[in-house]
This record gives sequence, structure tokens and C-alpha cells, in this order.
Amino acid sequence: MMVRKINRLESFQCAFAGIWYTLRTQRNAQIHLAIAAVIVILGLMLNLNLRDWAVLALTTGFVLAAEMLNTVAEAAMDYATNDFHPQVKVVKDVAAGAVLTAAITAVIVGLLILGPPLLKWVTVLTA
Repeated sequence: MMVRKINRLESFQCAFAGIWYTLRTQRNAQIHLAIAAVIVILGLMLNLNLRDWAVLALTTGFVLAAEMLNTVAEAAMDYATNDFHPQVKVVKDVAAGAVLTAAITAVIVGLLILGPPLLKWVTVLTA
């Protein structure tokens, strides 16, 4: 089978199509994106510094990339077989575990970065 070589623009279009597919079809990716929006709003309210924004951006990107790789694993395994196979279960479970690990890490990072200024802000409001 001959595969057509694509140019850079088409390559970016394919990549954006993959991002859009994930965000459009994967409920967990939509949840991650909604949480990221809340984090951005909180970060703006708390006037975070650039280093904190960078860490939050990396963490958010890490979670979304893990979700996209999970989508790849699920799609590939669903394409490979409709039947239950223990090895397919392993692939899907490990991919889902990677997303969970990334999400737990993101929560910890979020608490470390947003926790202290948020606590200070709430303390000032309630004083």
C-alpha cells in the first residue's frame, strides 16, 4: 500500500483534527478541559506569576496529551478486534491508568500552586 506524503500544513491540519476529535468525542477530555478553564480563572483571580503559569500549562498539556494517547490506544484496539482479549484489556487499562496518573499529578500540582494563595484569599475575605 502506497502512503501519500503530506506537506507541513496538512500535517498541522491532521494534528488539529486529532485534537478536535478527542475534545469532541471523549467525555473525560471535555472534563479535563473544563477543569483547566476553572484553573485559568482561579489563576487570573490569584494573579499567579509566570513560573506558576508555566507549571500549570505543562501539567494541563500533560493530562490532555495522556488523554489523547488513551484515545489512540482505545481506537487501535477497537479496530484490531471486536472480541474480548486479555491483552487488549491490558493495553486499554494501562492507557487509562496513564491518564489517571497524569490527572492525580495535576491535582497535586494544582493544590501546591493554587492552595496557598487561595487559602490566603479566602482568609482575607472571611476576616
